[in-house]
Amino acid sequence: MTNLKKVGLTALAGSLVATSAFAGALSVSGSAKFTYTADTGANDNKHDGNRFGMAQGLSFSGSGELDNGHSISLLHVMSSDGGAKSTSVLTYDMGAMGSLKYQQDSGALGIGIIDDLTPTAVEEVWDGLRHSDDSVTSNSPNGKVSGGTTGFGYTYSTDMFTAYAGYSPKSDSDSTGDGSNGTGTLQSSSSIAVVVTPMDGLKVFGGTGKTGNADGKNEDDNTTFGATYAYGPVTVGYQYSEIDDGTTSTSADVETDAYSISFAVNENLSISYGERTTERAGQTLDQEISGFSVGYSMGGISLKAHQNEGKNIRQAANQTSEHTELSISFAF
Repeated sequence: MTNLKKVGLTALAGSLVATSAFAGALSVSGSAKFTYTADTGANDNKHDGNRFGMAQGLSFSGSGELDNGHSISLLHVMSSDGGAKSTSVLTYDMGAMGSLKYQQDSGALGIGIIDDLTPTAVEEVWDGLRHSDDSVTSNSPNGKVSGGTTGFGYTYSTDMFTAYAGYSPKSDSDSTGDGSNGTGTLQSSSSIAVVVTPMDGLKVFGGTGKTGNADGKNEDDNTTFGATYAYGPVTVGYQYSEIDDGTTSTSADVETDAYSISFAVNENLSISYGERTTERAGQTLDQEISGFSVGYSMGGISLKAHQNEGKNIRQAANQTSEHTELSISFAF
């Protein structure tokens, strides 16, 4: 992305390295995304408003080297709703010893980084699907493992091996200036994940951890493992995930099998198809999700489309959801 502006980081430098001069700058980059979205399932009938939208994103990033050879990097991403909420990542890179970061409402931690590594051209098959007529965030399909989004993360990499560790205090997901602002209603989450590439084309991964339960007292056990294999333009993948409910009841225990295949038609065009099936203890119905996606890029322009469909969402009868999205993105 093109640099738009340079902003001095004197204040940041002073707080990080008080004993030496520090030269730093924040690079500003951006993107614009114009979309057409249609939600047409039985549980999407309250979401049939204006199907066109435009998201604008701005990213501020900067880094600097410390006296000991380590480095500090900072990333702020302003949200597309006019900057009402942003995500932030502060990373301390220790070179061969790995990197430590603290992030606020930004991506995933630990096992959440590998919650779905099945190959896709654009989006995962569960993207945009919902249970009932409420928001996607609170009623999305179940079966994905999680390690929280706000907290501490550690990454260590070698030629064939990458390990992730994550800790989310009170499983908080807020962006705040002061830690005391968090509600702290959940138990903390902690997890680890490993990705290994033992040979060309083959990726094997797995992870385990505990996530704060919604009752604020117990923890759910999360486990996932899988593999992807790329041969020429084709990549196939399988992933198994299991979440054991931390309460005295086992009725919320779920197991998920996911499969997908992607095909790179050429260096610019890719297509994919995938399926996910989630079983819940004591339930006769399985949650069944499928979807396909197409992605095309040309310089700073990207054209993307995906269509996902789910039935028996959260193992409930007559809970169906369909999500179609077309988008064109411009990077600048």
